[in-house]
Amino acid sequence: MVNILLAHMQWLLALHIMAFTAWMAGLFYLPRLFVYHCQAERGTADYERFTVMERKLLRQIMNPAMIVTILAGGALASLPGIIDWAAPWWWVKLVSVLGLCAFHGFCGVWRKQFLRHDNQHNERYYRIANEVPTLLMMIVVIMIIVRP
Repeated sequence: MVNILLAHMQWLLALHIMAFTAWMAGLFYLPRLFVYHCQAERGTADYERFTVMERKLLRQIMNPAMIVTILAGGALASLPGIIDWAAPWWWVKLVSVLGLCAFHGFCGVWRKQFLRHDNQHNERYYRIANEVPTLLMMIVVIMIIVRP
């Protein structure tokens, strides 16, 4: 199996980067939708439209992209010589990816709160939360490219 992955490593890396890009796009956009959702009156067509948009974004784009990112990244990490397991950059990257997964989970919780008309936060909260995936993405990219 390792030989097959090594022979197709460039394709696997391309898949990983494309999935990561799609996942990050969703993580950037969903909290922005929450900001707009806060501004909509409950029970209006706008409120319901945001509910549908958020569900589709999370289930049809973000969830599959996260799964492919993790599977392709795990396959790449399993290849011999790709990662120096003693290097600190690897562990910082892994913790940052776990942070992205946790943020993804929080987005799912927030979406369900809007669905139940039980949102607990104001638009400022979501504006600030919108910065979290950006910071984590920056750490991930620096760790994998620069490997400090």
